[in-house]
Amino acid sequence: HYVAPAADSAGAACVVKLAVPHMSGLDREAAALAGFDGRGAVRLLARDDSRGALLLERAHPGLSLAALGAERDQEATAVLCSVMRRLWREPPAEHALPHVRDYGEDFADHVQRFGSSGPLPRHLVDRAAELLAELSATASRTVLLHGDLHHHNVLQARREAWLAIDPHGLVGDPAFDVGAMLYNPLTTDTDQLLRLLPVRLEQLAGLAGLDSDRVLAWGFVMAVLSEVWSTEGHGEIWGAPLAVAEALLEL
Repeated sequence: HYVAPAADSAGAACVVKLAVPHMSGLDREAAALAGFDGRGAVRLLARDDSRGALLLERAHPGLSLAALGAERDQEATAVLCSVMRRLWREPPAEHALPHVRDYGEDFADHVQRFGSSGPLPRHLVDRAAELLAELSATASRTVLLHGDLHHHNVLQARREAWLAIDPHGLVGDPAFDVGAMLYNPLTTDTDQLLRLLPVRLEQLAGLAGLDSDRVLAWGFVMAVLSEVWSTEGHGEIWGAPLAVAEALLEL
């Protein structure tokens, strides 16, 4: 994706985002932002699907939540919970967004490609796939989800204190969106991430009003899924999500 600052016809600051039309997930991002309607996320100002272009509200000053650092991690987690809760809403009528259970295909593709000799332990991939199906089937409700809500995708703003950007756009269990919060920021030392994990789990469940077992389970699923995507996209694992997944499996 290409992202650059811009100005609308009235001279107001905004952001233009460009991608290959119909091939980059930009349509899902636009649908999610339209559904959020500015509540907890930047506003979608205009879209041109034929050109793969979005015009978005600019978050100013735009400081990433990741900038708070590990010493202010509880503050960052509280912000993530607040933004996440603001994003939850009924999915748009007649939407075409995928359901979180569809990510089961990514696990299946990984197993088909690597079998038991891949870069990820096979038992972790199998367990994550099982939990994904189980959690999706037992969700108490279905909401519109960001899909990649973490420290780097929440920016400081003026209209609201913090606004989410870059949604993947999907629907499913509200607790799904806690997953990426547990292994991010990926720039954080892995040992430090593991030390922060117990407090994050407790804080996420408490502040978001979620079942602690589901928070832990979704965290595990998303950590493994992140490594599956890393393997597909980069040919190797990140490392930190795998360490978090292994730690969560022992809790």
